[in-house]
Amino acid sequence: MTTVLCVPQWQGSGLGDSPRLSAGARRTAEVVAADSRVTVPVLDTGGKPDAGVRSLDVLVENLGRTRKALAGIDDVVLTAGGDCGVDLAPIAAARARYGDRLTILWIDAHPDLYTPRTLRSGSFHGMVLRTLLGDGPAPLLPDEPLTPEQVIIAGERAGDTTEHEYLRSAGIRRHGVDDFEAAFEDLDGPLYVHIDLDVLEPTQFGSLGYREPDGVAPDRLIGLVSGLRDVVGAAITEHMPTGEPGDDDDAEVIRRLAAALPL
Repeated sequence: MTTVLCVPQWQGSGLGDSPRLSAGARRTAEVVAADSRVTVPVLDTGGKPDAGVRSLDVLVENLGRTRKALAGIDDVVLTAGGDCGVDLAPIAAARARYGDRLTILWIDAHPDLYTPRTLRSGSFHGMVLRTLLGDGPAPLLPDEPLTPEQVIIAGERAGDTTEHEYLRSAGIRRHGVDDFEAAFEDLDGPLYVHIDLDVLEPTQFGSLGYREPDGVAPDRLIGLVSGLRDVVGAAITEHMPTGEPGDDDDAEVIRRLAAALPL
């Protein structure tokens, strides 16, 4: 049994039209097949910057609401976002359940390893994975941080110097677009799959806020995801419809991608 958890949060993004991520989360939740659907009643207003993070008060409130919604779900959960910050609670819950056996496959054009000290914009969606690893805004830190050994980053091609320095020092496994398939090899144990849609090639999937060139073709990602095993949770994030005719084609890509996930 699979429940789609729709988290229409947009405040973690720094784009001027970030509220479109809310519509993207709802659209993702609509097109994904599921046994049930739950929508988290996140705040739909901007918040105040604090401790180097924009809208931190809203993000903290939304995190609490997401945790509450998750506590009432016994099924396997596919989280539909929204900005990448929607995955804080689901990944923390998986970590608490599976402990060190859990592996996180972080499929994203960006490694999301900034901190409030290194990301001047304060946009939290660039800090999510670093926060899950225990280094982030105090109110958003998980009770049980991930270890670097639990994380595999796939499709990354747009990180900055500080993020890559952290990758090297922490020893996190990282694969770009050229060796994308290697991230999917020899995966063992409970697996959580985080998918930021900006990993995709923007000429083939345009419903994005951040269009990073030279990405992964949708069929390539769908084929690899379909071969995964022991997936205990997943998220599809950063869907930002454009209002143009291509939106329907992009929604179909999301439908196929979710259907390929062996949940």
